[in-house]
Amino acid sequence: MKNSRGFVLVIVLVAVVLLTSLVTVFVNQVYLETGSSRNSVDTTQGSLFAEGGMTGAQRLLTTTLSTQSYSSLADYWAKPLVFEEEQGQLRISIEEENSKLNLNTIAFPNGTYNEIYHDMAIRLFKQLKLPLDPLDAIADWIDEDTTPHPGGAEADWYLTRKQPYRPRNKPLVTLEELKRIKGVAELFDRISPFVTVYGDQPGTAAAPININTAPRELLLALDERMSETLADRIIERRKTTPFKNPAELAQVPGMQQIATALLTRISTKGSVYRIRSEGLVNGTTRTIEAVIRVSGGTTPAILYWREY
Repeated sequence: MKNSRGFVLVIVLVAVVLLTSLVTVFVNQVYLETGSSRNSVDTTQGSLFAEGGMTGAQRLLTTTLSTQSYSSLADYWAKPLVFEEEQGQLRISIEEENSKLNLNTIAFPNGTYNEIYHDMAIRLFKQLKLPLDPLDAIADWIDEDTTPHPGGAEADWYLTRKQPYRPRNKPLVTLEELKRIKGVAELFDRISPFVTVYGDQPGTAAAPININTAPRELLLALDERMSETLADRIIERRKTTPFKNPAELAQVPGMQQIATALLTRISTKGSVYRIRSEGLVNGTTRTIEAVIRVSGGTTPAILYWREY
């Protein structure tokens, strides 16, 4: 298994190197044909580096996920990748969105709370020592009714802002959209490493969290009975022996009863990933950030794409 995974990595890295080489050739052609300024060429080359890195990262994910039944922080995709090339540098980082809490699941369209995930969100916010009212505001933003929760806000609040706007009243589309919600912008940097708006499948109320990749704070939020000791045991176990299926969580000492209750809200393999690919050329950086959903051996679905 180890040799097989190593071979897979070699294939993917060769693909990335080839992409980088193609980028170099193309950029040289751009320079010769257009006579553009040095800065413009650097920007173009950085963009092409980033695009090549994005393609390579997607290949790495699809290849890895098609050859194993789980995903974990021990996988090659979870380590930052840096490629040095004569023309510049390519940096790639990948994080699994299934390791986070999907905020679109905390309330149903009719305004009632989805208790499993809402309670999880409360525990997470308490772990982070954050106020809970913003969770009410998030619920109001994604539900379809017009009655605000005690700490939340509906259209009448947003329409009184200096630049009025209306809540979406549907699931969040991007993580940045959270900044438009009452009381959330101030907390965004604190919560963004632990939350997502992307699930395995769109329109589903369930959003299992991968126990192989979830941060300690989120493991502690999974169940009110979870202790720091138990969370640390899970982390130590997965470092050397990733969980192959949710039922294996019961093998962790002290987790037998809790594991049974968690079976419907945890997973051991992700399908949604955030990729950040940076191309650096002569001090100029171009970055592409994307969220993709990987399904079998098919071409990944692009859920989010931003270049800057």
